Amino acid sequence: MRRSSTDETPYRRSPSLDSKAGSPPLRYSGEYEYRSAPFGFGFRTAPGTQTAKAGYATAQGRKYVVFYLDLSFIFLLELRRCRMAEGCMRALRYSMVFFNLLFWLGGCGILGVGVWLSVTQGNFATLSSSLPSLSAANLLIAVGTIIMVIGCLGCVGAVKESRPLLLSFFILLLLIFLLEILFIILFFAYQDQIDQYAQSDLKKGLQLFGTEGNIGLTNAWSIVQTDFRCCGVTNHTDWFEVYNATRVPDSCCLEYSDNCGLENPGTWWTAPCYERVKGWLQENLVALWIFALCAALTQILGLVFSMTMFCQTVKVDTFYA
Repeated sequence: MRRSSTDETPYRRSPSLDSKAGSPPLRYSGEYEYRSAPFGFGFRTAPGTQTAKAGYATAQGRKYVVFYLDLSFIFLLELRRCRMAEGCMRALRYSMVFFNLLFWLGGCGILGVGVWLSVTQGNFATLSSSLPSLSAANLLIAVGTIIMVIGCLGCVGAVKESRPLLLSFFILLLLIFLLEILFIILFFAYQDQIDQYAQSDLKKGLQLFGTEGNIGLTNAWSIVQTDFRCCGVTNHTDWFEVYNATRVPDSCCLEYSDNCGLENPGTWWTAPCYERVKGWLQENLVALWIFALCAALTQILGLVFSMTMFCQTVKVDTFYA
């Protein structure tokens, strides 16, 4: 015979985790009604009985709703923080690309000027006899090449977010920064010795003035004496030892003319060129310090940006490993 819907079924439901000790077990009926609201994680998809709807007013129902709201709030906070971090990293990456692109373009310009001087002017502005390769053209070529290499490493490393390139950029920039600091410390610590050595070396360079194969040194001294209105390293008599006579180059004359250096010493500049150039540097000391501080600040920002991006890429690779 067919069992009535009011008859009890021999199958009983196993006690749930929320059931209390001593409470009667729940039974299934033919209409599948529950005496207690099942776990729904704070939601119900279909209206239930009045007893089930009143389940939200109980402590257990409120606990489920609060738990769900806590999870949602934490998820939204993490999502917002991730978006903010992603936006900051994107801005940092674009800033570093722009900075290194300008850095690279500046290196290209310096290198171009150095090559142009080397081709058109030869060894222009070579004043030292012991360091003939220390010319303006060679210095510009070396500095421009270094700037181009460093800027290229930083730009490509920022675009690709490559850890080896970012680390190489950081190490090279740090080495240059430390060398600059060491050079400044040594310069101020041994300033008197450097002055004596520079004057002695410049006097030796006077012996090569006008000789074959030293057109760069000759042009450099002519330009310095004409622009700074000076003569010789420490005095105009420095040229007497070069010519073995009372004579100076024509660039020492108050009014330039051919062989004017053989005329009366009253028509020559008598101020020492070394002191004139040193005084010009002291007059422009503020501009030099501003340039040095800007260069140092640029290098520090490059170090900070590159190391920040490097650490971020390490964290991302570790997280997704």
